[in-house]
Amino acid sequence: MTQSPSPHCGLVAVVGAPNAGKSTLVNALVGQKVAIVSPKAQTTRVRLMGIAIEGETQLLLVDTPGIFDPKRRFDRAMVTAAWEGAEGADAIAFVVDAKSGLPEKVTVIAERLASRKEPKLLILNKVDLADKPRLLTHAERLNALLPFDETFFVSATTGDGIAELKTALTRRMPQGPWHFPADQVSDASERMLAAEVTREQIFLQLHAELPYASAVETEQYIERPDGSVELHQQILVERDTQRAIVLGKGGSRIKEIGARARAELSRVMGVPVHLYLHVKVKPGWDDDRTLNNDMGLDWVD
Repeated sequence: MTQSPSPHCGLVAVVGAPNAGKSTLVNALVGQKVAIVSPKAQTTRVRLMGIAIEGETQLLLVDTPGIFDPKRRFDRAMVTAAWEGAEGADAIAFVVDAKSGLPEKVTVIAERLASRKEPKLLILNKVDLADKPRLLTHAERLNALLPFDETFFVSATTGDGIAELKTALTRRMPQGPWHFPADQVSDASERMLAAEVTREQIFLQLHAELPYASAVETEQYIERPDGSVELHQQILVERDTQRAIVLGKGGSRIKEIGARARAELSRVMGVPVHLYLHVKVKPGWDDDRTLNNDMGLDWVD
């Protein structure tokens, strides 16, 4: 696909409470995986941009971290990243988990969005799992707090309503040149993408045992002469007991994490991937300025 002689391009900030399905929605709009997904809340830690094309329009989708009540410096950095991701957007997509009702964390975000000047779209997600009679009630309550420009009922998992949402977003984008080539689907660096894919496997395989006490750093990214990629990553944890969880009995767990991450990276990158993982105990890693910056988060005092 080539750029139209009359192109449009704009920024869509995708915001919402943790576990609303923002990453799944971005992936659905792009048409392939660009953001990691897990059943655990707060999976997204950095602003990752998905790039979608609809006709002559390029949509720059900022998948922000879920907005929640931050306790640690690292958490505050995540929330700051979420709100900054909405600055100057051509549209704000407020994603709400329709099956979970309207807890206070959702209404607080809606109230805060009320002061924003950007066009705002309400997206009630997971409608395939929600209580259907309550959907209109949810929409009415949120629109009473903040009159949204448009309201959509979608399922990012099944694809219901995604085409209509994409068309509506496209209509709101201003005329202007595309910012990225037509075949590019994300602005994330290969290093960051590789770290995110491995971290996704930690979320998926360890469930409640570990996830928020870990981070992944891509230390080396080497393109081999045969076209394959060699990756060396370290998984950071805070305590020796957490290291034991990641390693598993006889190293079985880290082998499984590596095998699944390697397969996913090979699929995403389109080349064979050689992945080497090791686990490092680093107390207070989430209070490390350099690591925050490497993950794309600004240092927050």
